[in-house]
Amino acid sequence: MQDLIELLENNSYPGRGIVVGADRVYYFIMGRSRNSRNRIFVKTEDGIRTEAHDPALLEDPSLIIYHPVRAMGDALVVTNGDQTDTIVEAGDFRAGCMKREFEPDAPNFTPRISAIVNPDGTFELSILKHQESGRCLREFFAYEGADEGMGYFISTYQGDGDPLPTFAGEPVEVALPEPDAVWAALNADNKVSLYANVGGEVTLYNKNLGD
Repeated sequence: MQDLIELLENNSYPGRGIVVGADRVYYFIMGRSRNSRNRIFVKTEDGIRTEAHDPALLEDPSLIIYHPVRAMGDALVVTNGDQTDTIVEAGDFRAGCMKREFEPDAPNFTPRISAIVNPDGTFELSILKHQESGRCLREFFAYEGADEGMGYFISTYQGDGDPLPTFAGEPVEVALPEPDAVWAALNADNKVSLYANVGGEVTLYNKNLGD
């Protein structure tokens, strides 16, 4: 098991990340461009959405404005893009993911990462990756639960680069810190927002709002 804080402190740009544990879910976004950094998380009736902090600076909203978190019945869906809506509309995590592929942002071809947390404590993580052939590789990881104090972490990128290197391997088993520590561990220049759901209590962190 690795320490999530160490992982984040030693990686200036994991991109977007999902962490699922026994009693908590974290989702964070980072940005290198002005457009990506010009965002905040806001609460909605069934989750959260991204929103431009300064609408006048918004350029292309297609890959940065979406609902990262939505309820699907008693389950919670968390993703890094508008596939959240696809999954919820399908009413089925895998069926929704099978309808989508990586983002069309060549040369990065950012993977789509998604999670569903079920009321019985089981959960799934998924990543949709670009292959050299141009096809999409869809990977699913199903968990019967997690022990107290630990969870599983997946991100869009291995780290910074040009093009950005896609996350590789299985989700990482990590020791889970408190939300404030996660927010502090994210790179100060690149972090944008963090969603923390601990025991059903949601806290949002937004760099653009002074957090």
